[in-house]
Amino acid sequence: MTGIGARTQSTHGLASAGLVIAGGVVAVSAAAALAVGVLAGVMARRIVTPPTKRADDTRVFDVDLDAGTITLEATKDAVLPGDYSFWFAGDSGHARLGVIEGRTVTTVTRRILTVDFGNLGAATRGRLGGYSFLGPWDLGLEFSNVTVPTELGDAPAWLIPAAEPSGRWVIQVHGRGVRRHETLRAVPVFNAAGYSCLLVSYRNDGEAPPSADGRFGLGDTEWRDVEAAIDFAVGQGATQIVLMGWSMGGAIALQAATRARHDGRVTGIVLDSPVIDWADVVAYQALMLRLPRAVVRGALVVMGRRWGRMVTGLHLPIDFPRLDFVSRASDLSLPILILHSDDDGYVPSAPSRALAEKRPDIVTLVPFSVARHTKLWNYDPAAWNAAILGWLGTLGSCHPAVTAARDTGDRQAAPGKPGT
Repeated sequence: MTGIGARTQSTHGLASAGLVIAGGVVAVSAAAALAVGVLAGVMARRIVTPPTKRADDTRVFDVDLDAGTITLEATKDAVLPGDYSFWFAGDSGHARLGVIEGRTVTTVTRRILTVDFGNLGAATRGRLGGYSFLGPWDLGLEFSNVTVPTELGDAPAWLIPAAEPSGRWVIQVHGRGVRRHETLRAVPVFNAAGYSCLLVSYRNDGEAPPSADGRFGLGDTEWRDVEAAIDFAVGQGATQIVLMGWSMGGAIALQAATRARHDGRVTGIVLDSPVIDWADVVAYQALMLRLPRAVVRGALVVMGRRWGRMVTGLHLPIDFPRLDFVSRASDLSLPILILHSDDDGYVPSAPSRALAEKRPDIVTLVPFSVARHTKLWNYDPAAWNAAILGWLGTLGSCHPAVTAARDTGDRQAAPGKPGT
């Protein structure tokens, strides 16, 4: 009896312990699932919510206005060769920085080209950008402020006409969290090629009329504003239109090219550091943040389902399969030029390469190895301009400047630059 009773008591104890352990596993699993769900919701909301402020992420160690130099923290962007903009004091100041004049392991010293506004001498932090031009007035070209009638209201735009009237136009579409100023870098090369340049704004970018939900559609809704820009250009005499998209603007341009009415007037697409597949971008960002892959899947589900509006604020779900142009490569028919750096840091270049491999008949890829995100022009403007001029020469009805650039074969690869 004693032995049997002892055995029974022991078995009961083990069973009780098992229940406790199992309960703990269930509790941990439930907590983990909850954590993943929360992170997925947070990530989804951040992706579709327009940023209100950009952080000063680069430390300033020294500013020598007499010598015309500034010493910065040696971040990946700060050590890039080329000319860049430098915003400081919460965007209340702006300077333009040039060549690197010194390097240590932790710092980089650059030449100060100009201080446009603000007290750079008092700056302790700032952020580097690729703008370089603050407005079309910096280009020395004739321009006008115009408005594009969209379904949400009039959206401001800059129009820089070609030196000689022609039917060739380019519509420039900026990326997420920035404004049309980003695209000013492309104006000189298109202007030289005889194109009128229309630099547009779109819903929720801080300049154009907002949508009812105030959220980015990641291209799934913004393309309608580019369609309106196409209509505007046609009304002004455009007969051949190139769409150029930067970063998220690339996703918008691709949607406009495949969904907007344009009666064959859109003749090609240029993409700088483009989003070709949003799912890949979300996965990449999660990897950079060291988040589990389940968070990526969860974020895509939240943004892609109607019930997700409770988290994201989106009135309509985002159709991610329609935004995936690696899978939809066969739906494309226009000539496409892609300029993308493999060290982009925000939007991976793998989908750009995959699209080029799937559609070599229409896609020309000019890869960079060291230029970061949307800073390819800043890093090597000569190579960037030559790539665009050479590609424009393949579209037909060329401006003499385009033909000359194409015939001289002005596209040679160099280490760390296009073609590597």
